[in-house]
Amino acid sequence: MTKNSFPSSRTAVVTGAGAPRGIGRHVARRLAADGWDIAALDIDEAAVAGFATELSAETGRTVVGIGVDIADKESVDAAFSRIDEELPPVLAEVNLAGVASPHSFFEITDEIFTRVVDVNAKGTLFMMQAAAERMIEGGFGGRIVNTSSVTAYDGGGTFSKTGYAAAKAAVLGLTRGGARELGKHGITCNSIVPGPIDTDIMGGKLTDDRKAGMSSDIPLERVGQPDEVAGLIGFLVSEDSSFVNGDSVFVDGGKHMV
Repeated sequence: MTKNSFPSSRTAVVTGAGAPRGIGRHVARRLAADGWDIAALDIDEAAVAGFATELSAETGRTVVGIGVDIADKESVDAAFSRIDEELPPVLAEVNLAGVASPHSFFEITDEIFTRVVDVNAKGTLFMMQAAAERMIEGGFGGRIVNTSSVTAYDGGGTFSKTGYAAAKAAVLGLTRGGARELGKHGITCNSIVPGPIDTDIMGGKLTDDRKAGMSSDIPLERVGQPDEVAGLIGFLVSEDSSFVNGDSVFVDGGKHMV
């Protein structure tokens, strides 16, 4: 499979774009600035629709906000049907939607574990499948970026623990399997592995005291910012990343060194 050039008119699908302080909005803004049209997806349809209108006005790009439950395959299929109708071909798909799990080992119930795995792992698979089908059909290859976590490597910390670690470890396997099976179509699959990032997923807005605690074992002595994650994703969906495949790229300030 030779390296493909992307057409100028192309769409990036970004999940988790509804939360005002989430990484998804920063990624959508970065990719729109890089010339992508955007399908912004989130379970909060009203929030993501409002953001899409705002981002389109800011950038002049075509941005469509779509409500979706990524753990429900019918909901994912409906979202991609709308993307097919309203946007250029899908050449990038970024999985940022997720749920945390602060429950300790013996607190994990069947309901809790099912929920954290359904959203973080099964939802990632459904999104990857829908996007890859369209990338193969388009014939230009594509980029898939999944979101794991440093928790998948260290087993958890002060907030997300065992259940979340297991689900995010599954994302690494999905990424590597996708990289191996989809590579012949010119589709790369990579994972980002964030450490503590200043968003609300860790139980609300981080106070200065919480930031200090979370950064105590980070060589850079601070938590990360969403736009720093967006910068990495901007590279991973670009043509410049064409030979990066099946990788897990840490964005954690050196918290976990392999």
